[in-house]
Amino acid sequence: MKIAFLSYSFTEYSVRHVNEMVQEHDVLLLLPANQMDGAESLLDPRVQYIGFHRPRYRQPWQQWQAIRQILRAIRKFQPDVIHYQNGHLFFNFVLPWLKKYPMVITIHDPRQHLGDKESLKTPQWLMDFGFRHANQVIVHGNDLVDVVEKEIGFRRDQIHVIPHIAIGERAERPADLERDLRLLFFGRIWEYKGLDYLIRAQPLVSAVYPQAKFVIGGTGEDFDRYRRMMVDPERFEVHNDWISDQQRSQMFAEASVVVLPYVEASQSGVIPLAYTHGKPVIATTVGGLPDMVEHGQTGLLVPPRDVENLAEAMIRLLGDRELRQQMGAAGRDKLARECAAPVVAAQTIEVYRRALGQGSPALEVAR
Repeated sequence: MKIAFLSYSFTEYSVRHVNEMVQEHDVLLLLPANQMDGAESLLDPRVQYIGFHRPRYRQPWQQWQAIRQILRAIRKFQPDVIHYQNGHLFFNFVLPWLKKYPMVITIHDPRQHLGDKESLKTPQWLMDFGFRHANQVIVHGNDLVDVVEKEIGFRRDQIHVIPHIAIGERAERPADLERDLRLLFFGRIWEYKGLDYLIRAQPLVSAVYPQAKFVIGGTGEDFDRYRRMMVDPERFEVHNDWISDQQRSQMFAEASVVVLPYVEASQSGVIPLAYTHGKPVIATTVGGLPDMVEHGQTGLLVPPRDVENLAEAMIRLLGDRELRQQMGAAGRDKLARECAAPVVAAQTIEVYRRALGQGSPALEVAR
């Protein structure tokens, strides 16, 4: 099978997919060249890679040049199927030009998230316009199936739930790398991530474990508002900047617990990262997070916007090193069973086969 794998982001995620698929198939990977720093060394040399420049949204001529490069590459490759990741403000407009190719779209976020200014640059109607050009769609959580069916208009038999592929480099002895008591919040910082609830829970946790350190890594909205919320800023270690893969690995390796206090979510690549490093996860019961966190086995689930329950979960895990190790090991086992590249790629190939069986887009664009 000839597979064209196209994404404007999700760099490591995309590389992990194509590296596995190229074992048995011909694969063309189209990713922004200016996002490949650190990922080129991971890419299997058998993958045909074309890096395009990802311009800013306010550069329409440069956007059109990038689109032309992508379209030329796809037409030259003549794929059996195109796998497109989520969507893009400009590229969605040219999807009708690719209707001769069966298309699979992974819908990472069916609906835009609270406070996420990046995603809001692309109107929801335009995202849906792109989604509806797919023969088949992939989502990363059971909770998202109803949204894709009822709000976008796909049939149930066109929607496939496949876990988020494992990312990050596996540490051999994760428990030995833990440093003190460290609670890690990692990823893009927007309102829906619920960082303010973690900050509000800090005094409750510090009252029991004053040595605990709250580590925050990521960029997004203006961080000053979060700094103003901190009752004890000395308890926080903040990395409000771009974080390299090496820094990321160190942060996860040293963490005792990874915390996702989200108030809403579709899915999260942070959980597979935590499991890769053998760390337990505290997450809220929103979106696809409960599919990835098995309560009492690989971590703990708490209600969203609940400071007291969030604090109690952190206190419980900080006070029981053996339980942390057991949950971290269970997370690694879950990752190997459900999210390992061979497992995810095999399921994805089956979706491609479904798309090939249809031969034409399954949905008309809503008028």
